[in-house]
Amino acid sequence: MSSFLSGAVAEAPAHIIFKAQNAPTPRVAIARAGAPLPMMAAMEATQANMMVPLFTGEQDMIQVEANKLGWDISPYEIINTTGEAEAGNAAAIACGEGRADVLMKGHLHTDAFMRAAVSRGAGLRTGKRFVHIFHITTTDGSRSITISDAAVNVNPNLDTRRDATMEVVNLLHKIGNQRPKVAFLSATESPIESVPSSMEARELRDWAIENIKSADFSGPLAFDLIMSPEAVQAKDLTNDPVAGQADAIIVPDIVSGNALFKSFVYLTGGCAGGIVMGAKVPILLTSRADPSAARLSSIALGAIMAAG
Repeated sequence: MSSFLSGAVAEAPAHIIFKAQNAPTPRVAIARAGAPLPMMAAMEATQANMMVPLFTGEQDMIQVEANKLGWDISPYEIINTTGEAEAGNAAAIACGEGRADVLMKGHLHTDAFMRAAVSRGAGLRTGKRFVHIFHITTTDGSRSITISDAAVNVNPNLDTRRDATMEVVNLLHKIGNQRPKVAFLSATESPIESVPSSMEARELRDWAIENIKSADFSGPLAFDLIMSPEAVQAKDLTNDPVAGQADAIIVPDIVSGNALFKSFVYLTGGCAGGIVMGAKVPILLTSRADPSAARLSSIALGAIMAAG
């Protein structure tokens, strides 16, 4: 193991799990559920009173995986489908028709899953842009950072980042942060024409201050000024309402967002719950690399957001 990598075992944040368990239990449509990881996550979340599963996929494979876990799934609906596209479409349509409250990725490729979610026939479009949010907690659960967009929008334009900012603030309000501090990431704390992301960050900051209440905003900010009070002192930005104490980071592109998210996970042992916002229902875009705690955290976020 590289000396930079953390050996810490991530744990799902207790306050997020508690809030989800005390919300109305959502019906979660799992697209192509017949594989070990999605079935284990579904069982753990069901037993924790955070979901009622609706399975799509090959029925025999779903039953085999449930039997391996010793889980009686007879009370739950199974929509028998064949292949990735059919399973993804069935799960998305169930959400669009109101038969499920959350859409969750199972054993299928991300592009097939998202293709089903954005399909007009699924009925999940709301006119908003779909944006992905990671809520990452420290190993002891004492601190968190929220990042968008690390998984869906490759090069989000200003409108998409405005939507992302609104969704991040909404999520943080729902989980109990009544006045989140949001930073717009760049490589400098000053708008410089040769660094386009810094100019865009200032434009986004000004727009957010004008249009979003119950939150504080700053940008552009480089990463050290987002995270480090010492760097803030050294650069004399102590009057900035966000610098050194940010709750959320809005990134300029998927590369920086993905690198940040994986740095928090692999270098600090953080637990990253992920959710896609902007659709009729919350969408859980879990990965094969996600540990159990991250999957539970994602499901908990879905339950909280589905409660409205």
